Amino acid sequence: MARRRQIYEGKAKILYEGPEPGTLIQYFKDDATAFNAQKKGTISGKGVLNNRISEHVFTLLGNIGIPTHFIRRLNMREQLIRQVEIVPIEVVVRNVAAGSLSKRLGIEEGAQLPRTIIEYYYKDDALGDPMISEEHVLCFGWAAQDELHDMADMAIRINDFLTGLFAGIGIRLVDFKLEFGRIWENDYPRIILADEISPDGCRLWDMQSGEKLDKDRFRRDLGGEVEAYQEVARRLGLLPEGADNAVLDLESHRKRRGK
Repeated sequence: MARRRQIYEGKAKILYEGPEPGTLIQYFKDDATAFNAQKKGTISGKGVLNNRISEHVFTLLGNIGIPTHFIRRLNMREQLIRQVEIVPIEVVVRNVAAGSLSKRLGIEEGAQLPRTIIEYYYKDDALGDPMISEEHVLCFGWAAQDELHDMADMAIRINDFLTGLFAGIGIRLVDFKLEFGRIWENDYPRIILADEISPDGCRLWDMQSGEKLDKDRFRRDLGGEVEAYQEVARRLGLLPEGADNAVLDLESHRKRRGK
């Protein structure tokens, strides 16, 4: 499918005009950023892997009734998605102490939390995506009360599902980021899941070794970023066993599996 007019370019993706009104084409880049884009680099083949992983996860979530912007994958790096009005809030779900939570509260990284925590961050790179409360969200009109409830409810459902999905392939879901958008139905706004779910926005640790299989390998200069992403795809059944090239022909593999 030929690309159309560019609508937006972010740190990891580009959005193009879709083939029909109300649709967009989402292109996954190999660009990698960390610490609010203070650290930049490239992970060769990351976009291909994230496209495939996110497609798989969004499809499964759709099957359990989570409304999403995903329509279908178009090719190695592009998806057809519904156009939404992005809510300017990142919803972070935490099951295990790691990252900024460990730093803020002095909790040892890897400690299982007594209960799942949901945090909110205001999406603004210039401000460093500051952590906010529900009161901030409501006060400044970033989302209505019922929308906030919908996002929190979906976040818990998604967490329950993904925790089981990853545990089944020997991966511990430490934490992850979600973004939501509004669509309008009969002049009434409805909240649906948007953006992506991939090792870019999840902390994924091997259950046995504790090895990091996510973007923390880039953040912390651990190396082996593409191999980690490949391992997640492989365990999900999206990559042939023994494949060592991040940009191998995933489409051929999909057809062989009849998907």
